[in-house]
Amino acid sequence: MDAIPDRRCCSPTMVGLLLLAVLLRAAPASTQTTANAVQSLGTVVGEVTDQAGAPVAGARITLASPDRTVELETASSADGRFSFVNVAGGPFRLTVSAAGFAPSTLSGDLSPGEAAVLPPVRLTLSGGSIDVEVSPTRVEIAEQQLKVQERQRLFGVFPNFTVSYDPDAVPLNTRQKFRLTWKSIADPTRFGTTALAAGIQQARNDFSGFGSGSEGYAKRYAALYATALTDTMISRAVMPAVFRQDPRYFYKGTGSTSSRVGYALSRAVVRRGDNGRAQPDYSRIVGHLTAGAISNLYYPAENRQAIHLTLVNTALAVGGAAIDNVMQEFVLKRLTKNARQSHRGPQRAVCARWGGE
Repeated sequence: MDAIPDRRCCSPTMVGLLLLAVLLRAAPASTQTTANAVQSLGTVVGEVTDQAGAPVAGARITLASPDRTVELETASSADGRFSFVNVAGGPFRLTVSAAGFAPSTLSGDLSPGEAAVLPPVRLTLSGGSIDVEVSPTRVEIAEQQLKVQERQRLFGVFPNFTVSYDPDAVPLNTRQKFRLTWKSIADPTRFGTTALAAGIQQARNDFSGFGSGSEGYAKRYAALYATALTDTMISRAVMPAVFRQDPRYFYKGTGSTSSRVGYALSRAVVRRGDNGRAQPDYSRIVGHLTAGAISNLYYPAENRQAIHLTLVNTALAVGGAAIDNVMQEFVLKRLTKNARQSHRGPQRAVCARWGGE
């Protein structure tokens, strides 16, 4: 009699138990494999700088395996830093490039699961030509124009520095105002004209308190020069710096005769501000009043005058400026050597915004 096979070994319950046993054995192995794979990934960090050590933002950084099967790319941040995460361990090649710089490459070897901190990648300027447009600053343009003005001399001898034949001349800064004024007052011809004026005063015995002889002449000379120095520096340098006004007369040279005369006369009480606009000439009026009060101290006590003389001298100074302006407009330019407009060239557009009174 044949044996009856035992059907219990093939029951559904037995099959389920066998599958569950297989899954339970396989699960730890799979989990271990995944953990090992994660632990083998690392990080690469670094920074990109120029030759001076300043960070280079927006540089393109590429990390690739030697066989180029793996290639990652990123860009440097504002502080020049970059990083690659989840990088497989092993050798790699880093390529860094940025506009205006020569590309740079370096190689490394990342240990599994570690972070590689690279030394700074310093980029050098590329060997190609770089076009740079350089525009002169306002101060540089003013310096060029001053050099032209400082060659202006009546009959080639007497200084005529404080006239600008360029109507679009840019404003002067404080240093330039003092420089122009000092150059006028310290010119050798000033000493000669002062010596002549002192001789006339000596002959007429003006300011008798100074006495006579060589000592009296020396005192008159010193008082005259000190007066001119004080008045010129205060009205043409100090006050223009305080009130932000230009100490120069700007030659008009165009229009009808009557319009030019009116312009010249008005510029005795109107001055161009550093903002390019016409303003009351505070510098001249306040400057002459202040200088007159100070200059009174240069003369003997018995020859000093009351305040009314200072006011009279201020009015005379304004009237003299008006006459001088008319002469500048119609006569003196013809007698002035090197009386020409400043070189305008490329800076013309920059100067133009200061035009107009």
